[in-house]
Amino acid sequence: MIANSCSEFKLIYVVVEAGHGSFIMNSAREAGAEGGTTYFARGTSIHEHGKFLGVPIEPEKEVVMIIIKDSMADQVFDYVVKKGELDTPGKGVAFILDLSRVAGICHLLDE
Repeated sequence: MIANSCSEFKLIYVVVEAGHGSFIMNSAREAGAEGGTTYFARGTSIHEHGKFLGVPIEPEKEVVMIIIKDSMADQVFDYVVKKGELDTPGKGVAFILDLSRVAGICHLLDE
């Protein structure tokens, strides 16, 4: 089954320092998300260690992706930002993307 509605689902995308992905995923579950996908990533170069506003930038990252119904997206996003302190410089970045089509989440489509 494929969801074709442009507004039925959102993707919460979070990039944090390596080692913090599980905490972010657990926080998302506390807020009502069922699960997600976490993977390791890195900045533009493993050898770049710069600073932004005096905060060291580490190139090793974890990415958390959560597909969620639109009706829960803001609630989960706000909770993850708060728990992960993502409004603090250097802690990470989070954003929400609209999804135009979704497949593989049949249990959510049946609700």
